[in-house]
Formats: sequence, structure tokens, C-alpha cells
Amino acid sequence: MAQIIPAITDISNKIIRLRGELVLLDRDVAELYGTETKFINQAVKNNPDKFPKGYVYSLDKQEFADLRSKIFTSNATTGRRGGTRYLPNVFTEKGLYMLATILKGKKAVAATLQN
Repeated sequence: MAQIIPAITDISNKIIRLRGELVLLDRDVAELYGTETKFINQAVKNNPDKFPKGYVYSLDKQEFADLRSKIFTSNATTGRRGGTRYLPNVFTEKGLYMLATILKGKKAVAATLQN
């Protein structure tokens, strides 16, 4: 359990305010729950009834551009593949709890129980 707690406490500096709500980017949620971003987004896609409006949403191009200038980096200038190729999803607190009910794993359970 001691290995899980640092990951949870480090996530607090990744919370952003967007559209008047506190949210986490899908990549940060993946880190929090100990999985890959593609599995986070796949869980949302495969369970649309569990994520009503206000639980998770995709960034629009302008929001992504604003965030990219602040927090994203890309390897495009080095010729290597990397960076974000799709508009990320963001999760509200309700979305995080719902996601934890879908995901299997000790980190997802521990993250939910921390709050």
C-alpha cells in the first residue's frame, strides 16, 4: 500500500480548472489508476451509460491548444514519434469515481478509497 500513496498525492498538482470545474486529463488518470491512457478511454467508450454528461468530456481544439502551450511537449521537432495525437478526455470527480468502479486493480481501488 505504501507504493500507491505517493502516486495519489503527486496527482494533486495535475488538477486543472476547465469549463469551471476541476478535472484531470486522461493521461494523468491513467497514471493515478496504474494503467495506460488507451485503457482509460476504452473503458469510457465501452460503458457510455456510466458516463453521462458532466462525468467526462473531450477537450475542444482551442482548449487543447491552450493547455498544450502550458503543459504538453511533443517530440515532433526531433523526428521521433511522441506527444499527443488525439484530443484528450478530461474527467470530473464523478467521472473518476465511475471509472474506478469499472477498472480492476489495486491502484484504482486505493485511489477511490482515499477520497
